[in-house]
Amino acid sequence: MKRTAFLPGMGAFVGTLLLILDSKTALAGAKTGVTLCISTVIPALFPFLVLSAMVMGTSFGVLGPLGRLCCLPKGAENLLIPAFLGGYPVGARTVARAWREGRLNRREAEGLLGFCSHAGPSFIFGMGAVVFPAGWMSWALWGIHLASGVLTARLLGPVGDRAVSLDAGKGPTLSGALSQALSVMGLICGWVVLFRVVIAFLSRWVLFLLPAQVQILIVGLLELTNGCCVLPLVEDTALRFTLCSGMLAAGGLCVLMQTASVTAGLSLRRYCLGKAIQTALSLLLCGCLFRGKYVIVPTALLVLALLMKKQKRAGIPARSGI
Repeated sequence: MKRTAFLPGMGAFVGTLLLILDSKTALAGAKTGVTLCISTVIPALFPFLVLSAMVMGTSFGVLGPLGRLCCLPKGAENLLIPAFLGGYPVGARTVARAWREGRLNRREAEGLLGFCSHAGPSFIFGMGAVVFPAGWMSWALWGIHLASGVLTARLLGPVGDRAVSLDAGKGPTLSGALSQALSVMGLICGWVVLFRVVIAFLSRWVLFLLPAQVQILIVGLLELTNGCCVLPLVEDTALRFTLCSGMLAAGGLCVLMQTASVTAGLSLRRYCLGKAIQTALSLLLCGCLFRGKYVIVPTALLVLALLMKKQKRAGIPARSGI
């Protein structure tokens, strides 16, 4: 217990020391993070945060077949709208809200977290138009992201056999939805700015020693938006597309922290397993798109993730895993 308390305290002490000794880097990183929030994160997420708060008060029976395809419990079809269109972490927040209101039990909520959080189309198309030379690549990127998400849901399987209701009846008013969205938006932007400061320090002191592709991968796995911003440094279009697809599926550490913040009280094991499977599937689909390039590693990752899932179902204690 003492060790658990010691490590965060030591990390905070080291961070404070860095802020004092190299304040210019910290200020530059924070400034870039705020700019990213204003120019990219808020426009991409805020409207969906408002709409996701209101959409759960409406029933969309037409989504039933797609819900069954994704192994959703009957009555949970509304989740597909914030899950596929809302962007990180709108879908996860919607699940957590339904759990807190008693419309999902813990097992169902934690199971749905393995599938329900994806990058939104507004972010994918906005970023794709800048990063890729051909317009079809943005559509292909979104298509792979959707396909890998549905396949992940199928591989994870059903999360329960009872019918549920995510329809809360009368949804919140527009002003109520706006207030909810503002609080979550502030939380998300706070994580983005914090991670941008961390990336600024790493870039100044460590990352410049590594190859450009490795730098981009590390930055993308730390914070998705920053990783996508430096993708044009990769000259090989196929590799750039593959890296982008993998980063979108994984979400990165910053998205994981955002998800943990909006789903407090729920375990993220299923979420992490789902992200691992979706990342491997995305890379595999990219490899098929570019005629077999970069297929070996994602195939191995997918097999490993599925073995971990099978091991957990069989009740065998795992020595390591997500």
